[in-house]
Amino acid sequence: MKKILLNVGAVSCCLIYSAVHSQVKAQTRTVTGEVNSGEKPLSGVTVTQEGTNQMATTSASGKFRLQTTGENPVLIFRHPEYAEEKITAGGKSTFVISLKEKINTIQEVVLNAGYYNVKARESTGSIAKVTAKDIENQPVNNVLSAVQGRMSGVSITNNTGNAGGGFDIAIRGQNSVRFDGNAPLIIVNGVPLNSNSNSVLSLSTGILSKGESSPLNAINPNDIESVAILKDADATAIYGSRGANGVVLITTKNGTSKDIETALTLSTSLSYANQFVELASTEQYRKLREDAFSLDGITAYPAIAYDMNGKWDSTRYADWYKTLIGRTFLNQQQELVLSGGNVQHQTRVSIFNGQRGTVYGHGFRYKRSGFTLNSNIRSKDGKLKIVPSVQYTTEDNKLAVADLTRQAFRPPNAPALYQADGSLNWEGNTFENPLAQLENKYLVKTKTLASRILTEYRLLPEVTFRLNAGYTQTLLEEFKTSPSTQYNPVYGATAQYSAVTVGNTKHGNWIAEPQVNFDKRWSAHQISALIGSTFEERNTDIFSVQGSDFSTNELLYNLSNAKVQKVSNDTEIKYRYQALYGRANYTFDGRYTVNLTARRDGSSRFGPNNRFANFGAAGVAWIFSREQFLKEVSWLSFGKLRGSYGITGSDQIGDYQYLNTYTSGTANYGGIPVLYPSRLYNPDFTWEKTGKLEAAVELSLFRDALYFTAAWYRNRSSNQLVGIPLSATTGFDTLQQNFPATVQNTGLELDANSTVIRTKELRWNVSANISFPASKLLEFPNIETSTYANTYEVGRSMNIRKVYEYAGIDSATGIYQFTDMNGDGKITVDDRKKSVDMGVKFFGGLSNSISYGNLSLEFLWQFVKQQQFDLLYSLGAPGTMANVATYMLDYWTPGNPDAKYQRPTTGANAAVLKAFTDYQYSDAAIVDASFIRLNSLQLSWNVPYGHSGKTLELGLHGQNLITITPFKGLDPEVRGTYLPTLKTYSMTATLKF
Repeated sequence: MKKILLNVGAVSCCLIYSAVHSQVKAQTRTVTGEVNSGEKPLSGVTVTQEGTNQMATTSASGKFRLQTTGENPVLIFRHPEYAEEKITAGGKSTFVISLKEKINTIQEVVLNAGYYNVKARESTGSIAKVTAKDIENQPVNNVLSAVQGRMSGVSITNNTGNAGGGFDIAIRGQNSVRFDGNAPLIIVNGVPLNSNSNSVLSLSTGILSKGESSPLNAINPNDIESVAILKDADATAIYGSRGANGVVLITTKNGTSKDIETALTLSTSLSYANQFVELASTEQYRKLREDAFSLDGITAYPAIAYDMNGKWDSTRYADWYKTLIGRTFLNQQQELVLSGGNVQHQTRVSIFNGQRGTVYGHGFRYKRSGFTLNSNIRSKDGKLKIVPSVQYTTEDNKLAVADLTRQAFRPPNAPALYQADGSLNWEGNTFENPLAQLENKYLVKTKTLASRILTEYRLLPEVTFRLNAGYTQTLLEEFKTSPSTQYNPVYGATAQYSAVTVGNTKHGNWIAEPQVNFDKRWSAHQISALIGSTFEERNTDIFSVQGSDFSTNELLYNLSNAKVQKVSNDTEIKYRYQALYGRANYTFDGRYTVNLTARRDGSSRFGPNNRFANFGAAGVAWIFSREQFLKEVSWLSFGKLRGSYGITGSDQIGDYQYLNTYTSGTANYGGIPVLYPSRLYNPDFTWEKTGKLEAAVELSLFRDALYFTAAWYRNRSSNQLVGIPLSATTGFDTLQQNFPATVQNTGLELDANSTVIRTKELRWNVSANISFPASKLLEFPNIETSTYANTYEVGRSMNIRKVYEYAGIDSATGIYQFTDMNGDGKITVDDRKKSVDMGVKFFGGLSNSISYGNLSLEFLWQFVKQQQFDLLYSLGAPGTMANVATYMLDYWTPGNPDAKYQRPTTGANAAVLKAFTDYQYSDAAIVDASFIRLNSLQLSWNVPYGHSGKTLELGLHGQNLITITPFKGLDPEVRGTYLPTLKTYSMTATLKF
C-alpha cells in the first residue's frame, strides 16, 4: 500500500509540474459570439474550451464571452436539446454558431457508469439506460414498474398488486445457488440503498408476496432523470463485490440555468385488479360437489356441508372475485417543482404528495409524501463544483394482514357479507366471513432520508479531486394487529384475546469516497484515469415485541395496556466495507480504446484471514467505422466492436456467518432465559467469484436512422457459499462453507432503435429489445449429499424444479397416475426426479413514440416466454368446499373417462387427495405462463400559452391495459394467489409557468 501511495504521489508531482509549465507558456485572450438554432437565439448553451476548466453560458440573446488560453483553442458548444458542436478558434475572436437539433443517436448519448460518465460511442462496457422521458407521469408507484420491458438483459418481476410491495430484479441471470445471493447493487445519486426488503418478514408475509417491501418505493418516479443498468464486468468491476450481480444507478433531476420555472402536476387515476380466470357458477359448482359426494360414496350430505344441505341458499350466486378484490379505486398525486438558476448555481426542488386506494376498500390505503432538493453549485472560474442533494419521504401503508385474493374461491352460494343492520353476517355460525380478516391490520410507517454531497475541485486542467459522501436512514414502524373483533360474536371473545406485534427497524448507512481523476488529450491520444477508495458502514437495528390480553381494543396500539408482553426480536447488525479502486482508459485516434479496472475489496462478513480480495476487468473497443477504408460507406454511420472480461466477487451471505453465534430461546432455566448455539465458527470461507465475458457489436446505419446492438455474454460463478450438511449428532444441520460448485449464465441480447419518420412536424421512433438467457449448473461435487440435492442438477438449468412425471388418469379409477422412478411399487418423494426448466426462455419489449406538432403518442408492449405452476398448485382439491375455475370442470366421472382432471373428492378419499398433492408437484402442474402485455400507453398534448416557455401539458395514460396469455391463473407475472397486477387509467395535467 505504501508503494502504491508513493507511486501515486510521484505521478501527481510530475503532472503538477507539467501543467504549471504549460500554463506559463499559454496565451490568454477573450472570445465572444452568438449561438442560435438557425431561427432564434439559444440561451443556456455552455461554451467550454477543450482540455481546460474555462466555461461560459449564453444569455437570453444567445451571446457569450469566454476567456481562452493557448494559440489555437478548441471551443465546445453543448445544449441538452441540440447536437454538440466543436470549432477551432484559430485567430478569430468573434463567432456566430448555429446548433442543430439533437437526434438521440449513440454518438450523443452519455452513459452514467457510476464513478464516471462516458459517451455511448466510447464505452467498452454494457450499460443500458432509460431516461425521464420514459418514466415521468406514468401511473406507477415504483420506478421499476415504469422500466419493465425497456432494457435487454434486465428481468423485472412485480411480486404483488398491493401497494408498497416488492420486485424481483435479475440482471443477466442468477449467479448464486442461494436465492438471497443474487440482489443487484442499487445506487441513488451515488449513495447505496438497502437492496433487500425494508420490512420485517414475519409481519408482512401475509399481505406482501415474499414479505418484501421495495426500498425504491420511497422515490418519486417523476424525480428521476435516468436509470442506468451496469451489466458486464467492464462496467461493474469498479464496484467490486458490490456489483457482482449488476448495478442499478438512479440519478434524480437537477435544476437548469434558466430563470426560475414552476411546474404543478396533478394526477388522478383509477385502478382495479386484472382478472384472467373465470370461476364456476352456482349451478356448475353444485354439480361438482354432487359428483364429489357421489364418487366418495356419501349419500347424505354432512351437517357441515352448508353449501349443499340447505343451510345456504342453493340458488344464490356471488361473484367473490369482484366482491372481494374487484373494487375500482382512486389514486391521486400532486407535485410542485421549482427549478432554475444561472451558470454558477442551479437548483431543483420537488414537493410531492400522493395517495393510493386498494381493491379491498374499508379505509385501506397507501400514502406517500416528501421532497427532493438537488443543487449544482459551480465557482466562477469553473474549478470548484459542489452538488448537494437531499431526499426525504414518508410512507404510510394501511393494509389487511391477509391478501383476500384466495378468498375469491369460496363457494359461489356462500351467504352475503352483511346483515340487514350492516353488521358482519355469520349465517348462524355456518359462515366464516372473509371480511373478518380485514379486522387484522398491517400498518407500516416508513421514513426515508437520503442525503449526499459531491465536491469536485479541478486542481489542474488535467487533474480533478472528487469527494462523494452520503448518508441514508430508513425508519420503519410496523404493526400487525389481531383484535378480538375478528371472531364470531357467538364466542364472546373480548379484548383479552386481542394481540398486537410491533416491529421497529432502523437502517442507517454512510459512505465516503475520495477520488482523483486525470484526463489528458494530445494529438490522437486520450488518457482518462482515476484512483479512489470507498469507506462504507451499514447499521441495522431490529426490535419487535408482542402484546396480548388487552383491557380494551381501543388501546390496541398502546403496548403498555397489554398484560402480557414478550420481546420476540432484538437484533443489532453492523456491516463494514472498504475498497481501493482504479481505472485507466486509453483511446487512440478515436478508434481504439482499452479500459482497465482494478479493485481491492474488504468486507466484515468474512473472517480475519479472508476479508480482502482483488477483482478487476479489461475492456476493449474498436470503432471500425472510423477506419479509412469505411469512411466512404454511406450507409454506415457508426460501427463498433467491443469485448470485456473480468472477475467480480460477492459477499451476499448475511452478517456474522463466520462466527459462533447464540440465540435466545423461549424456555428458561431458573427464571433465566436460555441461550442455544445457532451457528458454528468457520473463519475460512471467503468470497464467491464470478468471471464475466462479453462480446458485442454496435451499428448505426442510414444516417443514424437505425441503431442496432447485439451482445453475447457468459458469466461463470464459483466458490459458492452454501450450507454443507452435518451429522445430526453435531447439533447443527449445516456449516457455512465455500463449495466448488460452478454456475454458468449465458445469453444473447439484441437492441434496436429506429427513426422511421423524421420531419419538422412528424416523428416516429421505434425501439425494441429481446434477451435470450440461459443458465446451467456446471459442477457441484457430491450434490446428492447436499441440501440442494432436490433443488438442482448438474448440467441442467438453475431454474429447474424436481417433480413427479405425470402419467395420465387411470380410466378405471379416475385418479392421477405418476411414473414410479425407482421401481419400488409406490409413489414417494424419492420418485420426484423429473427436471423441468421453469426459467424464462426470452423476454423483451417493443416501444413506439410518435409525435406530430404538440401531440405525442407513446406505447410499450412487454413480452415474456416462461413456464409457471398452474392455479391448482395454490388451491385445494376440486370437490371440496371451494370454487374452481371453469376450465377445471372437465373432470373424470364414469361418463367422462377421457377428462383432463381427475375425479373430484370432498376430502373423504385419501387416495384421491394424495394423488392431487402429487399432481401439484408434478410436471402436469407446470404450464405455459408466457404473456404479451400492453404495459404502457400515453397520449399527451402540449399547449403553449402566454409568454415563451409557458405550457400546459395534458396527458392520458394507461398501465397494464391488455394482456394476451395462455395462462389460466390469476396472473402470469404475480405468482401464487396474491393480488394480480393492476390495470390503471390516469389523467395528468402539468402547468409550467
